[in-house]
Amino acid sequence: MEFVHKEYITILGKKIKAGESCELNFGVANLHTTSSIDVPVFVERSKKPGPVVLFTAGIHGDEVNGVEIVRQLIAKGINKPKRGTIICMPIINVFGFINLKREFPDGRDLNRVFPGIKKGSLASRVAFELTTEIVTEVDFILDFHTGGAGRFNAPQIRIAKNNPELDQLAKIFGAPFVLYSKHLKKSFRNTCFKLGKTMLLFEGGKSFHIDNNVTNTAVNGAKRILHHFGMLQTKFKVTAPKKESLFITGGKWQRANYSGMFKASAIISTKVTKGDIIGNITDPYGQFNHFVRANHTGYIINVNESPIVYQGDALFHITTKLKK
Repeated sequence: MEFVHKEYITILGKKIKAGESCELNFGVANLHTTSSIDVPVFVERSKKPGPVVLFTAGIHGDEVNGVEIVRQLIAKGINKPKRGTIICMPIINVFGFINLKREFPDGRDLNRVFPGIKKGSLASRVAFELTTEIVTEVDFILDFHTGGAGRFNAPQIRIAKNNPELDQLAKIFGAPFVLYSKHLKKSFRNTCFKLGKTMLLFEGGKSFHIDNNVTNTAVNGAKRILHHFGMLQTKFKVTAPKKESLFITGGKWQRANYSGMFKASAIISTKVTKGDIIGNITDPYGQFNHFVRANHTGYIINVNESPIVYQGDALFHITTKLKK
């Protein structure tokens, strides 16, 4: 990854010189009560030249696990670089975070309105501010997400295919899985790609939930990336992943054949064989019990943890093909 050292960077209209630290406020609109809400943006700059790295979370207001990951990076001082600059934004969609809702008050998904419009909807204005006032100054982004609708994601990095630099960075991060996925139109990742910014998108856990294993995986991965860039302070220990990341080139959702009460028995991130019992669906009356068997062999990278499912609901995401 190439970077150009700047004596000054401009974030949210403020010039910040090398060696400075500051806390800025990212805010686009007040609450309907006229109360102001200021979202802190933490900027830490070393005097030594290096990349500008941005850690983001909370694009979806209900994905609190991502917020916890960035919070830990700040609380532990991992965001204070040996060289270069680290910017942390723990909560982007503060409106959704206040109400623990995925979307903005206007019902829009922030991750579907990038790069935004200056005079557009509330979500679009936030996207525009983030894109023009922060992203333009950075070299690398790590964006933290979780699964939604009660579906628990195994810790994974998502990147586009045919990009050797992203492949290398994903390996360095060291999540158990790397999933190749296309850029979605008007997503944060797609906008960063169009701007020539390198991004890794992390998925792990589910909404309304903080999982220690997912959080530890992400924090350790962030440390490995910073160490790779020569930015991590020497006081922090960097450990190699327990296993090499598995690169997934294909996967398939297994859906419910019946409606009812659902309980998964297969463990996330483990390999199952076709025909294995991986869960069961029952009725509330003790008269029906359907065993869910794996349709094919592969690793389980997503589990539906909702206790109630309907016919056709996604239950498991199981890999079909791995990169050799």
